[in-house]
Amino acid sequence: MQSSQFGVHVGGAEANVAVSLSQFKHDTKMVSALPDNVLGDAIIRDLKSHGIQTEPVLRGQGRVGLYFLETGAVQRPSRIVYDRTDSTFTTTPAESYDWDSLLDEADWLHISGITPATGLNAARAALDATSVAKERGVKVSFDGNYREQLWKSWSGDGPRILAELLDKATLAFINELDINLILGTQYTDRSDAEQAAFERFPALAYIASTQRQQASANHHMITGRLATRTDVTMSVEMDMPNIVDRIGGGDAFAAGILHGLIEDMPPQRIVDFGIAAAAIKHSVPGDYNRACIEEVEDMLSQNGLDVRR
Repeated sequence: MQSSQFGVHVGGAEANVAVSLSQFKHDTKMVSALPDNVLGDAIIRDLKSHGIQTEPVLRGQGRVGLYFLETGAVQRPSRIVYDRTDSTFTTTPAESYDWDSLLDEADWLHISGITPATGLNAARAALDATSVAKERGVKVSFDGNYREQLWKSWSGDGPRILAELLDKATLAFINELDINLILGTQYTDRSDAEQAAFERFPALAYIASTQRQQASANHHMITGRLATRTDVTMSVEMDMPNIVDRIGGGDAFAAGILHGLIEDMPPQRIVDFGIAAAAIKHSVPGDYNRACIEEVEDMLSQNGLDVRR
């Protein structure tokens, strides 16, 4: 808050996942709305440079939603300030998106809880997207990502809307805090919370999450977890000293899990790949994880520290 200059990065929960999946050689498509000006053009070019199809992105009047990140250090945590009111994305009516056409030939729809938190139009669009996806047999990946500041900005009923989205999901990135918020419960054990979510949401097949220990603001240890209705698989632990940027780490994990499911990997391989992708993201500035499959495999094989020549 005392800075005289800012570093600029393009990002967003769904965009971060799309970039990572594109790096993993999957076809990705971004649905959004951006202002029809040079800043919107720059964002489109940035997404395209990572192989993302941007034809579905609507253009119109307004501004780009922003957030400002003050990076923590030592025992001081990072802090985020949102500035997203009246962005083009939040003012675009939900009916502007033709989901039947947009989801044509899609295998997965990934959506974040941040999207509906930005405003009523975005919430309605998210609900429409998941409803059409379910009707068409498109698998839904849902990341809870509860953001209290955003929900409060328009008095949105976060728990109810997130529950409606989760009701359509095949895969959910949630933990006991998210489940307690959505269900109005008070579970302290993650396994108990996961079981409650599986019972409440019959379409749900997988719940993925991470567990993080923090020695300081820039030294963390993370472990991945993949739960099904019958089993829980834990990943290897990743020790991450000297973190560069943790923003987008959860999205990198989500992309790794999705990659594993798309490639029909066994559960242990899926969760190990996901947590290795998340660990690599902590070494990369900005929201995107730019690592390819080979780099993630290097991380898992413990060969990632050799200079690549």
